[in-house]
Amino acid sequence: MTAWDIKPQGVQGQLKVVGVHAGELEKALNALMKDLGEAAQSAGTAVPGTAASTPLHGPVAPGQAPLSRAASGPVAAALGEYVTARQAQLKSMSERIQAAVLGAATATNEYVEGDLDTAKQAQDAARSVRLDVLKDLRGAK
Repeated sequence: MTAWDIKPQGVQGQLKVVGVHAGELEKALNALMKDLGEAAQSAGTAVPGTAASTPLHGPVAPGQAPLSRAASGPVAAALGEYVTARQAQLKSMSERIQAAVLGAATATNEYVEGDLDTAKQAQDAARSVRLDVLKDLRGAK
């Protein structure tokens, strides 16, 4: 008969490692989105001189960034389409990581509970056999 060899502490340690990597992935994806937004803003337009012909107006408080235009032009549009197309994949990746971590934790907890139930059943069975042996011994006198 084969036996399970799951060490709950080992699973917990691995889940912590996965959690750290998932946090790093989240930071990287957030940085990617920020960088793509900045790239779209910096890409400019396809029409020469349009940036200079539409000046930005308005007061800017000291220490604040100057006013900026909304991203426009083919590069900004392409980056926007890229993000839109990848959004479902990125969300799915996050959901799969979360499901895997929760599934492993739940399975390990069930394994431990099953082990405890099996141990209790074995103890109850041993107690029952012991009582039967004791009854037989008393009857044999």
